[in-house]
Amino acid sequence: MASLPEQQLRVGVDLVDVERLRRLLTEHIDRHGELFTAAELEYCRGKRRRHEHLAARFAAKEAVLKAFGTGVSQRMRFTEVEVLNERSGRPRVRLLGSVASFAERHGLSQLDVSLSHTEGTALANVVSVWRRPAHS
Repeated sequence: MASLPEQQLRVGVDLVDVERLRRLLTEHIDRHGELFTAAELEYCRGKRRRHEHLAARFAAKEAVLKAFGTGVSQRMRFTEVEVLNERSGRPRVRLLGSVASFAERHGLSQLDVSLSHTEGTALANVVSVWRRPAHS
């Protein structure tokens, strides 16, 4: 019988149309708080092409859930996956609420994110490393 690896690597990628997200946020002002944390909105508010930055963060949230493999329950909120920047400008993900609980229960040990955006498209790539749960 083969033994299970000590760690498992998973990747999630997502692509977002910047104009589509801009229209959604313009037509439904209330969606800002459903999709983004106050810190994310504050960071993007100061950017010249803020909708590109918002789209990249939304893509990262989707990519994180894809990197989780089976995803998270319906109770997950997009604001429970927060994309912040380090002083160097490098993006990082902070998990909150039910998403953080899911990650802890299932053995998430590392999470890395890369963002890219142009005038029309935003892309996020997430790599997650999972340790084998003790009960396996």
